[in-house]
Amino acid sequence: MTLISAALLLFLVMDPLGNIPLFLTALKNVSPARRLRVIVRELLIALLVMVTFLFSGQAFLSALHISEPALTATGGVILFLIALKMIFPQDNSSHKATEEEPFIVPLAIPYIAGPSALATLLLIMNGEPERWAEWLTALIIAWLVSGLILMSAGPLAKILRNRGLIAIERLMGMVLVAIAIQMLMDGIAKFIIQLSVGA
Repeated sequence: MTLISAALLLFLVMDPLGNIPLFLTALKNVSPARRLRVIVRELLIALLVMVTFLFSGQAFLSALHISEPALTATGGVILFLIALKMIFPQDNSSHKATEEEPFIVPLAIPYIAGPSALATLLLIMNGEPERWAEWLTALIIAWLVSGLILMSAGPLAKILRNRGLIAIERLMGMVLVAIAIQMLMDGIAKFIIQLSVGA
């Protein structure tokens, strides 16, 4: 996996365009003058969580004795399920605005640093941990682009409208399906190679 492909994968999993309606709903009762500050604060908190997970996830995997083929295949399945939700979006009417200003939950976690993003970081780092600097750079690139989109949530929602956001999210989901299938195939191939070597 290259730096660009890792950044693209993380960007797709963070799904900033799909999060625009959720952000606007969560920030509905926050004064317009504070919304940008709140979004920037939540983005920084999410980045801290993801960087921490990027470097601590390896120890977590080692403690559980999870093999690389198993993690790769599992990552493919998880990404596939995420992609299906992007292609067939669910009704988000259950996400209601809170009376208080949101803090950490739900904006930073799980909207930005959600289980899918954390699992992807775990998968990337486990494959080639010696390239940690590249993976950190990929994370920062994906985070920056996602952050710019989320900070422009209001204007983008007016320009693209709900149908436009859904169409783009479905396109991103289709790309993620292809990545997920490739990861699943790679995991199965690695498992078969391990079996043949051990036989």
